[in-house]
Amino acid sequence: MGGAGAEAGTLAAAALRYPVAPGYRLNVRSGPGTNYQLVRVLQYNATVPINCQKRGESVSGPYGTSNIWDNIANGEFVADAYVKTGSDGFVAPRCA
Repeated sequence: MGGAGAEAGTLAAAALRYPVAPGYRLNVRSGPGTNYQLVRVLQYNATVPINCQKRGESVSGPYGTSNIWDNIANGEFVADAYVKTGSDGFVAPRCA
């Protein structure tokens, strides 16, 4: 039945941050692929929120090969293969 408990759970999930693979400065792209514009580069030992996820270009990284891209801010995506989510699949809602 929803209520305050369900709302608190949603807020807690939104506040989760995931570590980028150690030793990598991860490129942030404007969309879910390496052909999208480079927006910025994350520093070593960065952590990122995952607002939503979207399928895109398949990328190989330290956490395997994946076509999932993580939306970390408005217009900013990183390859999920470089983010330690603890799962090979989706861990957040799919982006619209």
